Amino acid sequence: MDLVQLLGENVRRLRKERGLSQEELAFRAGMKRSYLSDLERGTRNPTVRAVGRLAQALTTTPDHLLHRDF
Repeated sequence: MDLVQLLGENVRRLRKERGLSQEELAFRAGMKRSYLSDLERGTRNPTVRAVGRLAQALTTTPDHLLHRDF
């Protein structure tokens, strides 16, 4: 699995664990819901800034979003 897909799966898993909709997470991270949807599906390459914003909105760290075994 490549890193883009891994990031998307981890973001989706954490979002659901925290009971957030895509719309709510996108709002908290300061991005559009369609961009978040693309990231979760692994069809868009994230920026470093987006990874940082998502980590903050999910109350985790960027490296946790890119970790394979959590």
